[in-house]
Amino acid sequence: MPEATLDVLAIGNAIVDVIAQADDAFLASEGLDKGAMRLVDTETATSLYGRMAAGIEASGGSAANTAAGIAALGSKAGFIGQVADDQLGEVFAHDIRALGVDFATAPRAGDPPTARCLILVTEDGQRTMNTFLGAAQHLSVDKLDDGVIASAAILYLEGYLWDPEEPKAAMRKAIDVAKAAGRKVAFTLSDSFCIMRHRDEFQALIDDGLIDILFANEAEILSLNEVEDFDAAVSATAAKVPLLVVTRSEQGAIAVAGGERVSVPAEPIERVVDTTGAGDLFAAGFLAGQAQGKSIQDSLTMGAIAAAEVISHYGARPETDLKQLVAKRLG
Repeated sequence: MPEATLDVLAIGNAIVDVIAQADDAFLASEGLDKGAMRLVDTETATSLYGRMAAGIEASGGSAANTAAGIAALGSKAGFIGQVADDQLGEVFAHDIRALGVDFATAPRAGDPPTARCLILVTEDGQRTMNTFLGAAQHLSVDKLDDGVIASAAILYLEGYLWDPEEPKAAMRKAIDVAKAAGRKVAFTLSDSFCIMRHRDEFQALIDDGLIDILFANEAEILSLNEVEDFDAAVSATAAKVPLLVVTRSEQGAIAVAGGERVSVPAEPIERVVDTTGAGDLFAAGFLAGQAQGKSIQDSLTMGAIAAAEVISHYGARPETDLKQLVAKRLG
């Protein structure tokens, strides 16, 4: 097997995040459920954007956030995702490349426009997401570069992109290419509602041995197994995947590999400001740790460090040097 030139290649929604503060009254006036994620159409996205407070804009999307975090930790990351040939598409491409992520997916001409996620953050750090998927849901098989996929030690896929048929077919093709090249496939379940829509397909991927590393949070692992007992859910899934990683918010995180369970506490922070990207950056820390040859315990700690940094401020991208934080913590 040739040596990998990328540590992780992520495939996911190419979204421009727009993040602004809001209070509970504003959420109520818009009929929004705090902490939830909903899909919106072009008209709703435009009208809500017009009523939001001023915010920050940056390339986003779950897997793209993870790729950016991996690059920030000194590992080699690439990203595949579809933008439109428009201004926000240029914003996305410039931003993610400036972060050190390889991104070469050609923009798509015509409608729909580039995806955007309008994120309203309340005082308690909860984020309420309104996502217009636009061009992101039109990632097609012909936009894949088999050579790039085969060059990555780990292919990382986000469950959010499983909804539309075009990118689902692209992700299945990418899995086949990665497996044929002897590479590992990592998958994040993304969201409990996503699992409800695709539980059978996600379980089939796991049962067929196509997933080497599975990421979930506590709610997602319970939803996947349709049980209420955390340990039972972990045991059921850990028996089917070589490496299971489950985050538990303030209770830290666990990983199970080869029947051995490892846990770490959450990293302490002064105040939770914005939980946007916490799971994405945890995955980044863990995958970067694995790429750098660290133990599962240290990889979990790197995930906890990255997640703690990102929830201490607005936005899903680190503002402090993650490499320094890791070096200070792990030596």
